[in-house]
Formats: sequence, structure tokens, C-alpha cells
Amino acid sequence: MLNVGVVGAGTMGTAHAHAYARLPNVRLVGIADTDLEKAKRLADATGSTALSQAEELISRPDIDVIDICLPTHLHRVYVEKAAAAKKQIFCEKPLARTLADGQAILDVVEKAGVKLGVGHVVRFFPEYAQARATVQAGHLGEIGVIRTSRGGGGFPTAWKDWYANYAWSGGLALDLMIHDFDWLRWTFGPIERVYAKSTFRRDFNREEYVLATLRLKSGAIAHMEGTWLQAGGFATSFEIAGSQGMLTYDSREVRPLVTVTPPTPGSAGVAVPEAPGESPYLKEIRAFVEALDRGQPVPVDGREGYESLKIALAVLESIETGRPARVEGE
Repeated sequence: MLNVGVVGAGTMGTAHAHAYARLPNVRLVGIADTDLEKAKRLADATGSTALSQAEELISRPDIDVIDICLPTHLHRVYVEKAAAAKKQIFCEKPLARTLADGQAILDVVEKAGVKLGVGHVVRFFPEYAQARATVQAGHLGEIGVIRTSRGGGGFPTAWKDWYANYAWSGGLALDLMIHDFDWLRWTFGPIERVYAKSTFRRDFNREEYVLATLRLKSGAIAHMEGTWLQAGGFATSFEIAGSQGMLTYDSREVRPLVTVTPPTPGSAGVAVPEAPGESPYLKEIRAFVEALDRGQPVPVDGREGYESLKIALAVLESIETGRPARVEGE
């Protein structure tokens, strides 16, 4: 039995808390948030206890795992506090706001001898997991072009409007598009360089739009689009073109996942729909907990989170300089 404390009772803290509450080998001990009423509502819904200070939760000797669901710029300080208390840690993506903070997180968990999981949940969405399996199996042949899009149905609001604070959130590319950057690297391999354009710092900052082109070490090119304001609400899509076929997905379609292969004599292209099932957030948290229970490496560790952070920050560099940027270490 693992005893867990969740720091942050916002959107992701709520998703994580409900996931822990559903697992038979987990006891959700407490929810900490500076907004105690918000923490109480989530604690009441998950059968746990509300606290107003994260430090009080982290210092409890009956806690095995601390799950950090706070604004990005606060990740380092609370990972450091949890690691100092010898807690196992799960941290929402992105790992940190800067590479320096990301490296500090890696260093502190290694020194403390604790495990760190990072919340790159798109790896647990069935459509994205199936697409990766298709690519890895070689069914599409040599990959030439990848296109992705991810759009929110309105600019997010939260504690102290932190999404709108670029120094805290890193804007659209770091907070939202990093989902696709992580999946891209996980599925297709390392990224060498990026070139990106954005509406950031123009007249409509809260309707930020980013278009990024990434060159992979394999030679493939990825075109990745993100927006905070997408007509019709939140939606995602991808298109993967290879020498032997194409795989497409659009969350707005009734049957979203479709594989099209070159026709062979007597047959035509086949559509393969993938219906959503169990919550990806539950899958993600369960996989993390099971890895801890079994003494195995966690599915998406701090190093994976750091590599995805490098891609997102290279995109921000390109946006700010107007020039291509290399991904550090690639």
C-alpha cells in the first residue's frame, strides 16, 4: 500500500487525485492547496484530508509519494522539498520552466535516491499509443512527414492567471504543445533543430498561436500547430506519412483513427477506428504506482521529461530570435 499526497487542487490535481482514489493499492492521504476550500472540496470527493500548506503534507512520515500539480515555475522548489523528505515524486509536465531548473530537478532526485515520474499523459492516450506501435512495427515504412495539431477551446485561467504570465508558464509551446513534442520524440526519435513562429507579444497574446517545423535526426520533418483558441472546442489531430502508407487521426471525427495503405490487388485501404476507453490519466497514474510497487523504472522518468523540455525551449528560442534553433545535446 502506497500513501500519496497531492500538492495542488486545480485541474490536474483533481485528475490525479481521482486516479489515485480508484487504485486498490493506494491510500490518498491528503490534498494540499493554498486555497483551502478548493482542497476541501477535492478531499471530500476523494476521501482524503485537506491541508493549506504543501510543506505540512510533504513532512508527514506516513506519506510515500508526493504528486506535484502546481504551476510550472514552482515545480523545482517543490520537487526539491519532496526529495529532501525522501518521498517518491510524480510531477506534472512540463518538468520545469528552464533547463537549469530541469537539470537541478534531475540532480536532486538522483542525490536523494528517489524516483521521479513526469506527467506526459499523451503517451497513454490509445490513439497516440496505437500510432506509435504502428510506426515502431514498420507498417508505414520510412517516415517522411509528420503533422500534429493541438488546440484549446479558449485561453485557460487559473491561480493568479499564471498561464498568461510568460515567465511562469512559457506560453503555449511549453505548456500545451510539449505534449506533442514528447510524443514526437518518443515515437520517431531525436529532434535536431526547430523553426517556429508565434503570435506571442502581438495584439492578441491570450489567443496565442504557434506553428513549429522540426527536423528529426532520421531526416523526417514534423509540422506542429498549437492554439489556445480553436473553434469548436479542444481538439487534436495527427498525420503520419511514410513510404508504405499514411496514418491519420482527428479527435473531431466520429471514427477518429484511420489507417490508409496503398491498395493491393483485390483489396482496398482499411479504416481502423480506436474508441476511447479507460481514462489516460488513470492509466498514467496506475503505471507509475505499479512501477514503484515492483521496484521497476517509472514509465516516463525525469530524464524523459528533460528531453521534452529541451525541445519546447528550443521552440521558444526560435520564436524569440526569429531564427532556427538547435535542440541542446542533439
